[in-house]
Amino acid sequence: MSQQNPKILILPGDGIGPEITKEAEKVLQALRARHGFAATWTHGLIGGAAYDDCGEPLPAATLEAARDADAVLMAAVGGPKYDLAPRELRPERGLLAIRAGLGLYANLRPALLFPQLAAASSLKAELVADLDLLIVRELTGGIYFGKRESVVEADYQVGEITLPSARVSRDTEAYSDFEIARIAKSGFEAARLRNKRLCSVDKANVLESSQLWREVVIEVAKEYPDVELSHLYVDNAAMQLVRAPKQFDVIVTSNLFGDILSDIAAQLTGSIGMLPSASLNERGQGLYEPIHGSAPDIAGQQLANPLAMILSLAMLLRYSLKRADLADKVAAAVRAVLADGLRTADIARAGEARVSTSAMGDAVVTALNSN
Repeated sequence: MSQQNPKILILPGDGIGPEITKEAEKVLQALRARHGFAATWTHGLIGGAAYDDCGEPLPAATLEAARDADAVLMAAVGGPKYDLAPRELRPERGLLAIRAGLGLYANLRPALLFPQLAAASSLKAELVADLDLLIVRELTGGIYFGKRESVVEADYQVGEITLPSARVSRDTEAYSDFEIARIAKSGFEAARLRNKRLCSVDKANVLESSQLWREVVIEVAKEYPDVELSHLYVDNAAMQLVRAPKQFDVIVTSNLFGDILSDIAAQLTGSIGMLPSASLNERGQGLYEPIHGSAPDIAGQQLANPLAMILSLAMLLRYSLKRADLADKVAAAVRAVLADGLRTADIARAGEARVSTSAMGDAVVTALNSN
C-alpha cells in the first residue's frame, strides 16, 4: 500500500449515496488543496447502480479496482425498486461480495456522540455527552459461519430429561486461535490509536469458544504492553453500555456479540445519520461506509445528512492511510459546524433551522480550511 500517494476507490452506491458522496469528495479536495494530501481517487459501480448498468451488483472491474486501491469509500446500496430482482443479483449481494473479495474480517463501528447532540440520545445527556467508543467486531467467523443443521431426533436430551421425537436445529460457534489472534491484534492496534484501553467481551464462564477467546487475547496482549486490557462477560458488557458507556474506549468481541453490542452502542447516539464504520483486512486495507441505508424516499431532495459519510472518510484516513492528523482535522471540522448550530433534518429538533446536504458539506469544508 502506498502511503505517499494513496489511491482511493469511491463507490457512490444508490439512493442518497451520490449526494453524500459528493460532500465527502469536497472534503477530499480541500485536504488535497490546503493540507498537502497527495491522494488520487476514482469511481466505481456497486449495488443497484451496478445492476442497472451491467446486470450484476458487483462488476469484476469494481472488485479489481477495490483490490488495487489503498482504501474504499462507499455509500449505501439497495432500495425497493430491486425487491423483485433475483436474490443473487440484489444490491446487498454486491456489498457481501466485496467484503468477501477483499477479505474484510475486522468490522470497526464507533459510537461517537457530539455534545451538541446529546439530547437526541435515549439516555440522560450527562451519561452520553462526548461519548466516543469503538467496537471491533470479528466479521467472518463464529456462529454465523459455523456448521448448522436441522434434524429430527427420536430421543432428544435436555439436561437430564429425555423428550420424545423432536425437530432440532443446531448452529455451531467455532473459532480458531488464528481467527481470535487476528481480530485481537486489530483491537489492540485500534486502541493504540485512541486511549490505549481495550475491553475484550466474551462468555468464558459458559462457552468453550469464549474460553479459547480469552486465552488467546491474553496471549496477544503481551505484544501490546502499552495497552490496558480488561475482560467482561457479554451480558455485563451490555448492561454497562447503557449504565455508563463512557467507561469504554475500544471493545473487541466475536461476530455474534459484536452484532448485538454495536446496535446497542449505535442507539446511544440517537441518530444513525452520524455514524461511520470500517471493515479491514490483514493488509490494513479497508471499506469505509456510513451505517445508515440508502434512504431512497429522500434521494435527490437535499435532505440527507452527509456527516456519517464524511466521518467515514475520517476513519479511512486514520486506519488505512495512517493520517491521524488529517482525520483529527476532519472530525474537528464536523464538531465546529455542529457547535455553530447547523443541522440537517435528521438531527434537528423542533424549531431548529435545517440546512441542506450540500450546505452541510460546504460548512465542513469551510471549517476544515480555517484550521
